[in-house]
Amino acid sequence: MSTSHHCSKLSRCAAFGTLALFAGAAASAQSYPSKHIEVVIHTSAGSGGDVLVRRVGEIIREKKLLPENFLVVNKTGGSGIPAYNYFKSKRGDPHYILSVTSTLLAMAYRPDVKIALDNYTPIALFAIDPQAIMVSADSPYKTFKDLAEAIKRDPGAFTAATTSATGTGRLVIHLMEKALGTRIKFVTFKGGGDAVTSVAGGHTQFSTENLAEGLGLVEGGKLRVLAVTTDKRLPQAPDYPTLKELGYNIEAGTLRGFTFTAGVPKEAVATIETALKRAHETPEWKEFARRALYQDIFLGSEEFSKFLERKMVEYSEFYDAIGLAKTKK
Repeated sequence: MSTSHHCSKLSRCAAFGTLALFAGAAASAQSYPSKHIEVVIHTSAGSGGDVLVRRVGEIIREKKLLPENFLVVNKTGGSGIPAYNYFKSKRGDPHYILSVTSTLLAMAYRPDVKIALDNYTPIALFAIDPQAIMVSADSPYKTFKDLAEAIKRDPGAFTAATTSATGTGRLVIHLMEKALGTRIKFVTFKGGGDAVTSVAGGHTQFSTENLAEGLGLVEGGKLRVLAVTTDKRLPQAPDYPTLKELGYNIEAGTLRGFTFTAGVPKEAVATIETALKRAHETPEWKEFARRALYQDIFLGSEEFSKFLERKMVEYSEFYDAIGLAKTKK
């Protein structure tokens, strides 16, 4: 065999070997996701978070942004603990995603749950679902100032409706208590729809739930929005004043995002983050967010991680005040 023929054969072998390596790497990259991705939600079907996740899943499927689909799994009850413990048991598996709400921060504080932020690999913040102060349409309180003054005069006559003793609606009640200098009674319901319906029916005096939850009753003439908890007025609902502009330093909203457990490969994070970002940029999502009255925002994995850390610091005073302080290590 000549030297040139031998070198040519070696070159071809090396080339084939290089191609095989690249092909193997490509196959490995394309093998995820290899089955449907289970998205775990701690609230019931039809809730705000559930509706959002299902719509995002539809957009991903319709636009073929991933080779596999989202499969929504609702694990309700127990203040979210069953859902979070189930998700925690899937550590390192990129075929399980948790639908993030502000409850994630509360869970990180609860000593009986012990799911600190380092148990997660945040993927993306998709939107913020603003809260609103809503009263029945026949309520004598036409403005938030009217309601606030009445609560200060006779706090025992008022009961607020919300969905969780540790959620964003409860946070708004806590901030109102601080601003008004009095305690406010509240009752919790299984869903935001139930909470706002209780207000419309006169069973409770006001709600601090998500604006979107009460929108149907507002449009139907059963509820009145006194204020929203955003930093600026919503472009989709410019007639609703913010609590900040009314002189109350109250800003809050329910997080809507996605996270993996800890220990998930970086490639999987990048794959899902990219798919979510592309879904977020579609006209279909923009229209959905507009109609749902969301604050439309997107933060990728790194930014979302830092955002959650900042929120944990901000919420710590609230959690301490309601006795949810995490046991010190």
